[in-house]
Amino acid sequence: MSRKEQPIIVGLDIGTTKVVAIAGRKNEFGKLEILGFGKAESAGVSHGVVMNIEQCIKSIQQAIEKCRQSNPQLELKEMYVGIAGQHIKSIQTRGDRVRVSTDSEISKEDIDMLIRDQHKTYIPAGDQIIDIIPKDFSVDNTNNVLDPIGMSGVKVGANFHIITGDRHAIRNIKRCVDKSGLITRDILLQPLASAAAVMNVEDLEAGVAIVDIGGGTTDMAVYYDGILKHTAVIPYAGVNITEDIRNGLGVLRAQAEQMKVQYGSALSDMANNNAYITIPGLRGLQPKEISVKNLSHIIQARMHEILDHVVYHLKQAGLEKKLYGGIILTGGGAQLNNLVQLTEYVTGLGARIGYPNEHLAGKHAEALMNPMYATCIGLILRGYHDYESSRLRFVGESINSLQDEATEQTTSLPEGQVEEGLEQGEIEVVDVKPRTRLMGQLFGRFKDKFVRIFEADDTEIDS
Repeated sequence: MSRKEQPIIVGLDIGTTKVVAIAGRKNEFGKLEILGFGKAESAGVSHGVVMNIEQCIKSIQQAIEKCRQSNPQLELKEMYVGIAGQHIKSIQTRGDRVRVSTDSEISKEDIDMLIRDQHKTYIPAGDQIIDIIPKDFSVDNTNNVLDPIGMSGVKVGANFHIITGDRHAIRNIKRCVDKSGLITRDILLQPLASAAAVMNVEDLEAGVAIVDIGGGTTDMAVYYDGILKHTAVIPYAGVNITEDIRNGLGVLRAQAEQMKVQYGSALSDMANNNAYITIPGLRGLQPKEISVKNLSHIIQARMHEILDHVVYHLKQAGLEKKLYGGIILTGGGAQLNNLVQLTEYVTGLGARIGYPNEHLAGKHAEALMNPMYATCIGLILRGYHDYESSRLRFVGESINSLQDEATEQTTSLPEGQVEEGLEQGEIEVVDVKPRTRLMGQLFGRFKDKFVRIFEADDTEIDS
């Protein structure tokens, strides 16, 4: 397929403060040509979790409509959707499998079965698996194997990073997308999508922490030695800073947000002692004079707390002094003045703002070279990873559950055709590459790569 025939892929970022829809297609140079862009105020979402279905649907529809208006020729239907929230958890686990045929070389089927076994990992009741990420493999007594396929050995194993989330929170996001007249192609963890947009191969090798400061949550993804080592969701972000300003200075929420954006600084020492902001009085009351210095004190206190959580998670991963690539700040909150300096002071690591500009082209590219759009750009990149790998993952559904469903469907065939139906590959387990690809994950796919993701039914799914 030529570059001109590349498909259009749409990312949908449903955040606490905004909903963004971006449509893109790779050009002949491998860059994302942005074909459509739409943004709307978010309603019905709190700290990354849908709290009001109807309000969230309206926000999604507004963003999609603006995206269509930016390019009337676009046909928007299938979406790659980001997910975050306090319900996201990660589990580190180990899996090993003894091979039956030890004379043959290790094949992709062996790796597929090893990864499939991880769906049996115990997770808390009410949660379901979002991602299973193999970190490093071992063959017999040889550890830290990058790619075991083709090697010989009796036992093959791996360390895994399993990401889980609340089953109902995941379904509520999908319901909002479905009721907006759209189709959820995949649901992806937001910090991993942001990492794909702002990180390069050198960052992956040196070791970096992606800190995505959004509206409702601050999301982390820590990479070291080319491996995803840690993910975390910190329940404080831009909304909390706005509320602190509102309560501390006695202003309206809209005024607090405007002051944060226009005059806010993450370092109070850098604020002008003699600068004041005049706030109109309510219903005839006298105008209020707000000190820029006091505003910066409030912002710094909350940002320091968020960065303390970042340091805590780095220590949990044992990497607080090993990330030579430092910290990459992204998300809307990364635009705060002097945040890089505060981050370096609190963490002791180098820091920079992560922009998705390496991947962008087209008429909207300049407007989207902003850290707040990193997640949405990363969702498109992840979609292209699926497309180019001919993979489609079914979020929250175990491979075993998919195979059980396929078996139930084939039992209606005439006798003697059940086995034949399975052999023809209604569901096929695909090759899972190790960490040589940044966003390489576990995917299942139908034989036809363009089949739409099936609807998640309302019955409980055994994870």
